[in-house]
Amino acid sequence: MTNPIYSDWQPQGGPSCIYDPDPEDVLRAIAARIANDFRQLPIQPAKVTVQPGPHTLKGMETNVFAAADEQAFDVVILGQNVHLEAAPVEYTYNYGDGTSFGPTMFAGGSIAEDEWGTKTRTSHVYKQTGDFRLGVTTRFRGTYSVNGGPPLPITGTGQFASPAQLVSVWRTETRQVAENCVENPAGWACPGAG
Repeated sequence: MTNPIYSDWQPQGGPSCIYDPDPEDVLRAIAARIANDFRQLPIQPAKVTVQPGPHTLKGMETNVFAAADEQAFDVVILGQNVHLEAAPVEYTYNYGDGTSFGPTMFAGGSIAEDEWGTKTRTSHVYKQTGDFRLGVTTRFRGTYSVNGGPPLPITGTGQFASPAQLVSVWRTETRQVAENCVENPAGWACPGAG
């Protein structure tokens, strides 16, 4: 029995295919270029914080830590919807004085003001006074999925450098004094001293 709604339909030419007959080739092509595309994403690098900062003291432990977030991106690659996720996995600190630390999986963290000067996993002791440009490079590992499919690992990683932060390292000077600033406002280290 034929359906009367479709009885006027007539075949037009030979069979045709709307979709690519071999969609796996598109997935292979995306996989071949995904690592490069991942490195080109506008991934926000870690934010670097120094405690105390922006000034610290020569010979004192200066706490340095990084804060980086997981990030997600939706892009189109070879006509396919691709969802990428980037997660921070390693940090390399460049303290600006010729020394570095890392790569390490430890981002470090904030410490209370009364703990400044305490050694941490990512702290640094500057041995010279001056201005130094401190930075961190964060290594991100990624996954991608095509058209809502399962997440797949991206081979390799992407490295993203944070903008350098200026740190001024000062020296301290200690003297013994017999007066106080009330008795002698011009005495050493008094606000009125010239």
